[in-house]
Amino acid sequence: MQLLTEKKTSRWSLQPVIFLAIIAIFFGLIYQLWSFTYIFLATTPLKPFANDLTIGVWLMAGPVAAVLVQKPGATILGEVLAATVEMFLFSGWGAANLITGFIQGLGSELGFTFTKYQNWNKTGLTLSVITSTLVTFGWDWFNTGYQAYDLRLIITLFIIRFISIGFFAGILVYAIARMVKHASTASTHIQ
Repeated sequence: MQLLTEKKTSRWSLQPVIFLAIIAIFFGLIYQLWSFTYIFLATTPLKPFANDLTIGVWLMAGPVAAVLVQKPGATILGEVLAATVEMFLFSGWGAANLITGFIQGLGSELGFTFTKYQNWNKTGLTLSVITSTLVTFGWDWFNTGYQAYDLRLIITLFIIRFISIGFFAGILVYAIARMVKHASTASTHIQ
């Protein structure tokens, strides 16, 4: 489903870099706007769940970059660049966005790594959802203090995170990739 028309190689050229920059700008804007959803939830009784409910959106840039660019490292670069755009839009998290973007991108990249960068479709996305959930939950375990929570709350948060990432960074990314593929195919037939 590679969107780009160049031969499938692991070498980076100008076309995928530009495409990656467009993805990063688009998602950086979405991330900044999405932060208001997190802030709203954090002011309600859902506060303990706000991070896990909303995290799936913040993990979308990497998998979108991966399935559309199909190059090793695209997932990490997509997340870090989107986090950079979000940071420059005066994100409340500031430079911490870069660390978080790297952690999220790394978690997502691992899923595609397990396929040896051979499956950019359902299998790669499914593994990406699993590894993203594990890596980001591990990060929050130490960084946010999840280890202090009751075991039932920890399990609940993990399940909510998995569902959020599965929906946004799995199912929705797959749907976006299919729409882009169909749009690309349609434009090719028109020309």
